[in-house]
Amino acid sequence: MRDSTREGLAWEDNGLGPEPQWIRDPDIQAVGRVCCQHLGVPADKTGSYGDARITLHADGAFNKLYRVQTRRGDFMIRVSLPVDPRHKTRGEAATLKLVRQTTSIPVPQVVAFDDLDRNEIGYEWLLMEKMPGIPAYYRWRKMTMAQKEALTIQVAEFQAQLLRAGNQGNGFRSIGTLGTNLEPGAGPTDPGPIVSAFFFTGPRYDYPIARGPFASSHDWLRAQLSIIIKEHTTALAGSKTDDDREYAQCALRVARKLLRILHKIFPAIVHPPERTVLWHDDLSLRNILVDDNNVVTAIIGWECASTMPRWVASQVPEFLRGAVRETMPDRNRYTDVDMASSSTGTDDLDDSLDNEGKTELYWIHLMEYEQTQLRKVYAERMRQLRPEWDMEVEEGALKVDFLGAVSRCGSGFYLRRIEQWVDAIERKEYLSLMEACNIRRAHFGEPIVMMWTSSF
Repeated sequence: MRDSTREGLAWEDNGLGPEPQWIRDPDIQAVGRVCCQHLGVPADKTGSYGDARITLHADGAFNKLYRVQTRRGDFMIRVSLPVDPRHKTRGEAATLKLVRQTTSIPVPQVVAFDDLDRNEIGYEWLLMEKMPGIPAYYRWRKMTMAQKEALTIQVAEFQAQLLRAGNQGNGFRSIGTLGTNLEPGAGPTDPGPIVSAFFFTGPRYDYPIARGPFASSHDWLRAQLSIIIKEHTTALAGSKTDDDREYAQCALRVARKLLRILHKIFPAIVHPPERTVLWHDDLSLRNILVDDNNVVTAIIGWECASTMPRWVASQVPEFLRGAVRETMPDRNRYTDVDMASSSTGTDDLDDSLDNEGKTELYWIHLMEYEQTQLRKVYAERMRQLRPEWDMEVEEGALKVDFLGAVSRCGSGFYLRRIEQWVDAIERKEYLSLMEACNIRRAHFGEPIVMMWTSSF
């Protein structure tokens, strides 16, 4: 068992894996008093906290986000479940500070934080300025292709800056999260234990495996495979049906095959520690804020950003990942739907999107086409900023595929397709993981959900 407690947190299995649950909700009165204290706003007992107004803004997977409106301006306070006690809050605070200091990427300024739960709220919290704009997710369908290209170019420029962030442009050494190294003498830009849902979800938090900082890609991926093997060994021992037993056996077989070829792709001994860069692991349209002109105003969602091997950063950002579709879908060939039953808009920023009377399949195919074109825009801008970009992408392709195979194996998806891919690699047939995913559709004529799904 690890020595940090996770009081206030419970995990509930929804059939697809553990989901975090709040044992007790944060007291909004306590949230308000903490905000007032750190913002210098007089507090009272009416719920308005002097000239401050505290309202629940959003429920995240691991946190509740409250909006704090004061005469000083608007702020946000994130109250977090102790999914990775101390590390998650400290990591986000340190990452935001470094990004503000070393890049022009618009991110929130941290006002204050508490990485312990021994406070009035009873949970970790981080108070920061509220950034302007709304998630690009809600504007995407109305944006012109020129605006989407401009946004993509801006994100590429941000990414190029992240590749140079840290230690006077030389990046970092080792894989981990900034601010989480609590050892005496550790500096603020020394990566520490990694903050990742892969490592802290459910019982995985208590598995006796390494958590970083990792000196090499080999060590980092071996730790992930160790988690998968431990998890499915336990599941196999407790399986009650033939289906459960077969599933656990398949996952174990695939994980062990991946472990067997790990050293062939990643060197087991690296000295000095591998060079790494800061990587935003969830750069989706929900975490890109834009103004009324669809210009990027902020990048948010840095909770689990960590220093990653350079080959990880050769991938496109999350919002550009999707199936390849070179031909623009013909709107007139898609089924109309009843406007009365269709979404009516996003004025309240809920998750509904205006389908404009067209079936959702049209929007999925349109998104795939746009992502295909925008990936070319992203690559071209990265080539301009980094002449060696094509070489970095080419040299990282097999490694990125291996990471994708580990990730999908860990979540229990595409196991047989991953196994086909591993077997092909062992035969020195270097097909991509996406090609391996297409093998089953080609052989069995069935539809397939692509490995890299669209943003919506």
